[in-house]
Formats: sequence, C-alpha cells, structure tokens
Amino acid sequence: MTAETSQTLDRGLRVLKLLADTDHGLTVTELSNKLGVNRTVVYRLLATLEQHALVRRDLGGRARVGLGVLRLGRQVHPLVREAALPALRSLAEDIGATAHLTLVDGSEALAVAVVEPTWTDYHVAYRTGFRHPLDRGAAGRAILAARQGQVTDPGYALTHGELEAGASGAAAPLVGVTGIEGSVGVVMLADSVPERVGPRVVDAAREVADALR
Repeated sequence: MTAETSQTLDRGLRVLKLLADTDHGLTVTELSNKLGVNRTVVYRLLATLEQHALVRRDLGGRARVGLGVLRLGRQVHPLVREAALPALRSLAEDIGATAHLTLVDGSEALAVAVVEPTWTDYHVAYRTGFRHPLDRGAAGRAILAARQGQVTDPGYALTHGELEAGASGAAAPLVGVTGIEGSVGVVMLADSVPERVGPRVVDAAREVADALR
C-alpha cells in the first residue's frame, strides 16, 4: 500500500474478489483469515458493501456477491465494445467477413460487438446480442480452449456449420485481460476458412486484448 491509496477501499475490493471466486459464499471468519484482519473489520466492510447491494448475506451468515454488481457490470460491455471496434473494423475489411467480439455471459457466449465488411456483395448476418452455447461455434470453442489452458499453435479455433448451415468461423481467445473471458473472430459463408484467416484473427485478438489492458 502506498500513501496515495486507501486501505479500506483496498480491503473492500479484496472482499468482492474473494466472494466472486467462490460459489458457496464465505463466512466472516473465513474472510477474516483470508484478508489477515480481525472479524470486526470484516463486519464493517460487509455492512458497507451491503448498503450498496454489492454483497448479501444468507440465512446461514455466509456472504455472497450481491445483485448491485450486475448494475455495474452492465456498463462494461459498452466500454469493451468501444475499445474493440478499431481492431474489428480492420479485421472485417481485411478478410471480407463479419468480425465479432464475443464474451462469456454465464454459460453462454454473447456477441457484444459486430462489424460487417463494407465492400463485399454478401456476408453472414451476425448481430450484437446473439447468444450460443460455449461448446458450439468457433467463438465459444476458442474461449473454452483458453479456459482449459489448451491454447497452443495455431492459437485459434475453426468450425463449420455449427451455428448456421453453410457458415464457417474462426476465432482466437483474448489472452491476458484480467476479469474478461472472450474471443475475437470472423464468420463467413464458405465450406472452409482460408488459411490466412486464422493468423489474422489471432493478431486481431491480440490488438483487442492490448486495448483492454
């Protein structure tokens, strides 16, 4: 901790991170041990976070992340989308296919930014807000590969016909972006993805990740 930072705020944020990493919540004693502070400090932190609906406690006294976090989270997608658009535009124009940024939303993949090429006669209509299972489509498969630590050469996922008949996709995961699971990809009407597309998608994913750091 430096002189310019707030110890109380730091502890409160650490509480939220600890609670976000567990599915069953934590007791005051567990939080006290993990934070290295006494129970009184933890009680005060939880009471403050509860006032802002960022934390809730169940009947057993276990603390969990509160619904107030969702209100904050709704503002994340526009910021992420804005940061990703330059790289997506370049990718769409270069490849001549619809480019997209997809993020994890619960158990699904959610397209939060989509850019269509301006010079092609036809392309796949892929809309912002489109959802699909993580284990279907290149975007979801790339995310799962990163989650499972299986991102190796060539560093991207390829699929055909999993989400739309006749459409092929390529996607690469966002790597090194704290708190965000996602991928950058393209979808095109083709029987297979041209060889140059995969590496170009990896480059675009790297550009987006750099913009989000």
